[in-house]
Amino acid sequence: MKIAVCIKRVPVMEVKFAITADGRRVDETGLKYDVNDFDLWAIEAGLQLKEKNGNVGEVVAVCLGPDAAQEQIRKALAMGADRGVLLKADAIPADGLAVARALAAELKDGGYDLILMGRIAIDSMNQMTGPMVAELLDVACVTNVFRLEITGSTGRAERALEGASEVVEFPLPAVLTIDDGLNKERLPSLKGIMAAKKKPLDIKPAPLGDARVTIARMSLPPERAAGRILGDSSAAVPELVRLLQTEAKVL
Repeated sequence: MKIAVCIKRVPVMEVKFAITADGRRVDETGLKYDVNDFDLWAIEAGLQLKEKNGNVGEVVAVCLGPDAAQEQIRKALAMGADRGVLLKADAIPADGLAVARALAAELKDGGYDLILMGRIAIDSMNQMTGPMVAELLDVACVTNVFRLEITGSTGRAERALEGASEVVEFPLPAVLTIDDGLNKERLPSLKGIMAAKKKPLDIKPAPLGDARVTIARMSLPPERAAGRILGDSSAAVPELVRLLQTEAKVL
């Protein structure tokens, strides 16, 4: 089985963000980067499928991004992926279709049985790349997968819905977007980290073409007003209700 896992380099979110002076992008000064969480679960899914297949086949980590994204690809290789592909672009465009076209151009002649990626990227939160890639490749697509079985040339997945779940059967090849709950990613071992240094990593220019969607302006949410203590007895309840009605407007 040949599996491609598309991963994204994203900022570590436990930091305070700033916007550049032109208001169009996040200031990268001091930011740290890692593999998108949902993509880590997609890597783990690919590795487990290969292991269930007697370790026959290949897991390929594909990333679109700058030179620095080699670090995230090497992490996937340290986890157990066989090789990596960097589609080099100085910046990832806001146009999801441009990204999907670049990924599809790389994947279309690769002979992949499965293309896995995370359900959502924690920085852009668009959830569009997987379905767009599937449409461009004209293959089946199942999103929000949290249970997965592959038997021969068919698959069976359970996907999350609002307050319910849905079981889907699909033919291979297919694109799947992985949700939380399917698995927990393995930690790279020392042996895996050393082996990752010798695994092949191809670097190619990303065929992005013209982006039709751009960011006009970004802004941080307004600062929250300081909290107020109205009292510690039932006498404060009328004033609390009034403020909830007139200021917070939640009643």
